[in-house]
Amino acid sequence: MESRGLRLVTGGTDNHLLLVDLTPAGDVTGRDAEAALDAVGITVNKNTIPGEQRSPFVTSGIRVGSAAATTRGFGEAECERIGELIGDVVTNLGDAVAQERVAGEVKELLQAHPLYPEL
Repeated sequence: MESRGLRLVTGGTDNHLLLVDLTPAGDVTGRDAEAALDAVGITVNKNTIPGEQRSPFVTSGIRVGSAAATTRGFGEAECERIGELIGDVVTNLGDAVAQERVAGEVKELLQAHPLYPEL
């Protein structure tokens, strides 16, 4: 995400949750990012950030969790790619071509790592 210009609050995390400051992306709100990412198959939650200037119903950040990725068996490379895809969506809000490309990549990642491969 940092390679796409977003800021990780506290520079990262020591647990399974990551708080992302969207203010470097301009007028993008957490609510807008949450909806756009959901549309391409990436689930995040809008979240306030330290020093929040927006309403808690709008927010300036998103919260990303790693539980679903690790459950599917994603490794470091896949998680890094997901971060890049999140950045691509957030920095290109409203760009249907970018969203379609990201949705396709998300679908490929999910197909490569089925939730219950034994079924």
